[in-house]
Amino acid sequence: MTRYAAFLRGVNVGGVNLKMAEVASALTDAGFAAVRTILASGNVLLESASGRAAVRAKAESALRERFGYHAWVLVYDLDTVRAIVDGYPFEPKVDGYQSYVTFVTDTAVLDELAALAAEAGADEKISRGDGVIYWQVPKGGTLDSTIGKTMGKPRYKSSTTTRNLRTLAKVLR
Repeated sequence: MTRYAAFLRGVNVGGVNLKMAEVASALTDAGFAAVRTILASGNVLLESASGRAAVRAKAESALRERFGYHAWVLVYDLDTVRAIVDGYPFEPKVDGYQSYVTFVTDTAVLDELAALAAEAGADEKISRGDGVIYWQVPKGGTLDSTIGKTMGKPRYKSSTTTRNLRTLAKVLR
């Protein structure tokens, strides 16, 4: 069995409102083991003998069936999440700033988001990682940032989700 982190996109942040206990129940009913949610923003730990793509497809299907919304779930084994966090290229804790990781499953989207580094303002840092975009912005400026303005477009919904480093630390505990 592999331990995975499943990141639900767009849950409890202005779109789809789900109770995490119900999410855990839906994923347990779908056959995943040791299901546990972290915070209310769509972070789930679970175990499965299946590979990452199969876990993603099964989780999305279970959530769509149970809750009737177009679910997007990005799935990573915990070693990969740890390597991504360890690879954060900026000082992770800077007063007045938020540190984020955007997980990206589509290479073309990753290329587009990485190219935004050239457009970023002086207070916004953007760097490409292995399947992720690392970024850092002033607190309160996330939605007005180069990445923030771009991520709201429908084109990115199925292949991206963003978490701050504090949340990822909780996932890895």
